[in-house]
Amino acid sequence: MHKGVFITGTGTDIGKTYVTALLVKKLYGTGADTAYFKAAVSGNERGADGRLIPGDAAFVKRISGIPQPLDTMCRYVYEKPLSPHLAARLEGGPVDLECVKAEFDKLCEKYEYVVCEGSGGIVCPIRCDEKNIMLEDIIKALDLPCIIVADAGLGTINSTVLTTEYMRAHSMKVSGIILNHYHEDSIMEKDNRLMCEQLTGLPVIAAVADGDTSLDIDTDVLRGICGQGGKL
Repeated sequence: MHKGVFITGTGTDIGKTYVTALLVKKLYGTGADTAYFKAAVSGNERGADGRLIPGDAAFVKRISGIPQPLDTMCRYVYEKPLSPHLAARLEGGPVDLECVKAEFDKLCEKYEYVVCEGSGGIVCPIRCDEKNIMLEDIIKALDLPCIIVADAGLGTINSTVLTTEYMRAHSMKVSGIILNHYHEDSIMEKDNRLMCEQLTGLPVIAAVADGDTSLDIDTDVLRGICGQGGKL
C-alpha cells in the first residue's frame, strides 16, 4: 500500500491546487520526503523553449518548497483550458492509465508520501474515445484515500454531500473535507462546516482562509490519512 492521499473537489476553480500546495508544504515541513503528482493538467502556458509548463505543479513546487523535479510532477500536460478528454482530442496525447500508474509507482519508490491532485470535480472525464477513463478510475488505480476540497460559502452543503455520496457509491474512500475561502467570523460558514460534518459523517480536517500560508491540521492526523488504503 502506498503512502499518500488524493485531493479532489466539489468542482473546478475552488482552490484544489492552493490547498494541495499547503498540504504538501505541511508534510514536507515535518521532514517527510514528499512528492506531488497530477495525472493530467490542462490550461498551461509555454516556456521560452516552446515546451508546456505544468502550471499547477509549478505553483505547488514554489509554495511547498519541495525539491522534486518539475518534469516528474505531471504525466500529461495540455495547453487548452478544457477538460482533459477534450484537450487531448484537440491536441493529441490522450491519457493512458497504465502510464499514469507507472509514473506514480516511480514516485512511490523514491518518496515517503505522494500527494496527488485530481482534475476538476470528481465527475471529470479524462479520456473519451476508444477508451473511457474517468477521474475515479485514476483514484482506484492509485489506491489512495481522498480528501475533498470544498468552498466554505453558500451552496457548499449540497455540493459536498453530493460529492461524498457519489464517491462512496463508486467505492472510493473519503477521509475528510477541507474548506477553502473560510471566514472564521462568518456565522453561515461556521454552520456550513457543522452541517457538512453532520450530513456526510466526515470530519472537516482543516479550514483555509484566503492568504493562508500554512495548513492548520494535526500532523498525526494528516500522516494517518496518508497511511490508509483507498478502497472501501
